[in-house]
This record gives sequence, structure tokens and C-alpha cells, in this order.
Amino acid sequence: MIPSRLQALRREMERRGISLYVIPTADFHESEYVGEHFKTRKYITGFTGSAGTAVVTMTEAGLWTDGRYFVQAEKQLRGSTVTLYKMGEEGVPTVDSFIRDRLARGGCIGFDGRVVNALWGDRLAKIAAEKEGTLYTSEDLVDRFWSDRPQLPHTQAFLLEEKYSGMSVKEKLRAVREAMAAQGAGTHILTSLYDIAWLLNLRGRDISHVPVILSYLVLTGEKCIWFVQDAALTGQVREYLQANGIQTAEYDAIYDYVPTIPEGETVLLARGKTNYRIVSSLKPGVKVVDAANPSEKMKAVKNEVEVANTILAHVKDGVAFTKFMYWLKTNIGKIPMTEISASDYLENCRKAQEHFLELSFDTISAYGPNAAMMHYSATPESNAELKPQGFLLVDSGGHYLEGSTDITRTMALGPISPEMREHFTAVCRSNLNLANAKFLAGCVGPNLDILARGPLWDLGIDYKCGTGHGVGYILNVHEGPNNFAWQLNGPRGVAALEPGMITTDEPGVYREGLYGIRTENELVCRKAEKNEYGQFLCFENITYAPIDLDAIDPDQMTFREKKMLNDYHKLVYRTLSPYMTEEENTWLAQYTREI
Repeated sequence: MIPSRLQALRREMERRGISLYVIPTADFHESEYVGEHFKTRKYITGFTGSAGTAVVTMTEAGLWTDGRYFVQAEKQLRGSTVTLYKMGEEGVPTVDSFIRDRLARGGCIGFDGRVVNALWGDRLAKIAAEKEGTLYTSEDLVDRFWSDRPQLPHTQAFLLEEKYSGMSVKEKLRAVREAMAAQGAGTHILTSLYDIAWLLNLRGRDISHVPVILSYLVLTGEKCIWFVQDAALTGQVREYLQANGIQTAEYDAIYDYVPTIPEGETVLLARGKTNYRIVSSLKPGVKVVDAANPSEKMKAVKNEVEVANTILAHVKDGVAFTKFMYWLKTNIGKIPMTEISASDYLENCRKAQEHFLELSFDTISAYGPNAAMMHYSATPESNAELKPQGFLLVDSGGHYLEGSTDITRTMALGPISPEMREHFTAVCRSNLNLANAKFLAGCVGPNLDILARGPLWDLGIDYKCGTGHGVGYILNVHEGPNNFAWQLNGPRGVAALEPGMITTDEPGVYREGLYGIRTENELVCRKAEKNEYGQFLCFENITYAPIDLDAIDPDQMTFREKKMLNDYHKLVYRTLSPYMTEEENTWLAQYTREI
């Protein structure tokens, strides 16, 4: 199947004189997760992970992805004629270096200009120029032969009331316009679906598990134009937009509008998040201020209403997850269970909570060796039977009207090896050390990442991903710019942590072919004391669920670490016990006991 699709693509390339064709994992908005219509890279390679780039020449096909997906990609690419390039590994070329190496003099690089951001598009244009070649960016070649391609999504938008958002759309528009003025910009082009949804206090369902609406937005000092599919606009939404002075235009009309921006105008946009076709269609005399969207930082620092609501969402989610954990631990080995049936039970626990909207991402329910794949997704073919032994890793979350959640727990279903217990305890220690950090204002993620990796590095092991990411407010569960990561790769890790930012804390151990362990909580940054040394900050743990004491070895923990775990478990019991049954509370008391 994949070889025949590659052959079809090469025929289209040959007709247009394209030497090399690039297919990223992207929609027109640089979204992290994309709808089915945009899963072109999956269609052409067979790799289903959420991150990766395909490059196809007339004789080769390559797939680049990161360490989260190495194991999965190796399995899925077998027999496809697509070569896996493990990003970041020694001796592995980058996508750009591969393109530069493979492009012959006078050759042509092809890509759909709507799914490649302007920064990358400029780099590819430079490579083509170096080889005295050309670019072909005017169409999606795969669309020519993808006969059963899913349609463009077009769900209805819904209003997020101010009691949830904490700030009106007029206040947000005013704040962004002030940021534009500070940059000397008269026009702001915004293409990030998350930023548009936050700015307008509107949500939708155009991407599974990401409550956004496909759209673009242009803001000037006088106008706000929302380019959106007509199907998204209910009567209520139309009235709301009109009341707030927001005009609408057809979704694709952005490509007609941008070339009309007059020369001499200063346009604020983020080249790394705005597609190549939009930026390259600006008139030569338009000045571009390439900077982060002002809304990116604004939405990362949650206001008091958002923080309070998010805590409520985590209480609900903690109740749901802990009820699931109780069911799992008390029934394993007594009734049939699989990865999928366990995941379904957990989803039903969430659905029982008030104001539940949907899952915040596809649940990872991974038993035994499957958990070594960081972003494993159970299928009917891989669906493992759960047995009363080993580990089950469950990474999951939900969107509620009050906010979004992301939690991972690894649970011992029965006997585990001494190595598994040592690694589980080390991951717990890592999680607690970061969660209990106190630090000076101005610290960025890499300043603190060692607190999480330290116990694992002491054992000579590591995990091939960041330690944590920002979390959106009923938006994408992975949100920047705040994160925890030890490497300073490009823009990663450069955002100072600020009160109101919510960031995950999720160290792990992944032993290919054996097991995976991850413990993940969400932390909200808070102010601590201020003194002659400056303003100190700390974290408040807002995820509530037991860390499985069945897998803990207290002898491998310091007195301070045991106290941190005991204090956390007291918080869990105090928070959740009012919502549990008597039987569940008896169990919960045992699983949050002091060690």
C-alpha cells in the first residue's frame, strides 16, 4: 500500500519537474495535532505518530521523528520502503541537511506552502537557491491521488463565558493592540488556532481533543476580521461577534486579503507559526516584525479565574482517575481486562463528571513492553491483556468547562522485579524533587530540569523527551512557551517561569521490550517570599491521585523525599475523600498512607 502511494506521488512530482517533495505533520496553522484531513504524512508513510516529517525523492523516502516514537516508527515502517531517521541521534542527518545533500544542481524542492511555516520555507528557498534550483509550493500533490481523503472539518463554535475565561474579548483585544503598538505594528496576522480561540473566547471541535475552530484572524487598530468557515457560526456566535465589533470573512479569503495589505504597513506575525504562502504573498514593501504572538504569553500566564477553575477541573479529574485506579487494583486478575477496556472504563469515569467536554488527548493505556513506547496507542491488533503482574502505564486527561488536565500514573498490577521497583521509586523521587522546588524569579525550565533528571542520571539512565510542558486552558494540552527541558534547542526553554503558568512534571524510564514508567502531575507557579535576594517562586501541585505505593521502595528515598510523598498523599486524600464511596475511601486511605 505505502509503496504504491509513493509511486503515485513520484508520478505527480515527475509531471511538475519536482526533484524532492517535503511532507510535514501540519495543517495550515502549525497545529501540534491535526485533523484527519491533514494527516498527509501518515497517509504517505504509514507512520501514525503525532510528530514527523517525510521527504520523498525519485528513489528514496525518509521519515524523521523524535525519541518518543523511535520504537513505534521502526515497527510501522517495516516493508514500507521508507527509511527511519532518528532525530538527534549521532550521525543522523537533519531534514534540511538531507535535502541539501540530495538536491541536484538546478533541482526543484516541492511542498504545499500552506503546511510549511515561513521560517522553514525560507530555509528551503535558500537551499534551492544555493543549488540554482527552484521551489514548487502552489499545491498539495498528495491530494491529487488521495481519493478517499476526509473532508475539511467544520464544527460549530461555542462561547466560553467570562466566568470561565476570566477576561472579556474586548479586554483581550485591547491588550493585544497595545502589544502591537509597542512593536510599531499596525496589522497583526494571527494563524495559531489556540491563540485565536483564546483571544475570541470561542472554542470548537475541528481537531479531535483540541477545542478549536479552523480560522485565521487579522487585527488592526480599528478592525478585527475573523476568517472562518460559515458552518462554524451559530446565531448566538454571530450576535456575540457583532456585539464585540468582530467582522467575519470566508476561511480561504485570507489568501486574497493578505496581498491587499499596502506597502509601507508594518505587520506583526510569528514566521515560525505562519505558513509560507501567507508570508510570501505580502507585498515587498510591507515591513514584517517577526515576533511571538502577544497572545502566546498572555494565555500561558493564567488569570486568577482560570487558575481557580483549573484546580476545580483537577479535583473532578482526580476523582475520575482515582475511581478508575480503585477499580483496576481491586479487580485485576478477577475479571477480564485489556488496555482498551481499561481505557474505556477511565473515559466513562470522566464522562460522569459535571461539565466534562471531551478527552484532552487519546488515552495512552500501555501494558508491559508497550509502555516503553512513550506515545503508544492501543489498537485492536496490539490490545494487550492485563494480567496480575507488571506495570500498566496510563497517560490521560480531560477537557472540562473549568479547564484541561493531563495526568500519568504507572500502576503495579502484581509482582514486579527489583529493577522495576528501583526505577519506579527513582521516577517518583524525580517528580517530587521538581514539584517542591523553590527558585528565584527569572528562572527558565532548564534551570530546574536537573532536579527531575538527577535521580535518574545518578543511575546512568535518561528519557528522550522534555520533563514537562505548559498546558492550555481548554485548548491544546501541550502549550508554550513554558516547559522543563535540559537542552537549549532553538526557542525551547527560554521563557521565564511566572506565577500563573501551569506546567507538567513528568519524568520517566523507558526500557525497550520490557516496561515503561512515568509519573505526571501538573504544577501551577506561585509567588513565595520576597526578600533582599529577590522574588522567590514555587509550585503548587494541582493533580490529585495516588502514586502507587505498591511499587515504592522507601529504603531508596531520603527522609525529605518520604516527607514530600507523604505530604502529597495527605493532600490527595483530603481533596478526594469527600467524593468517594466508603469502600473507595477505605482503599484510598491505604494507598495514601504514610511511609
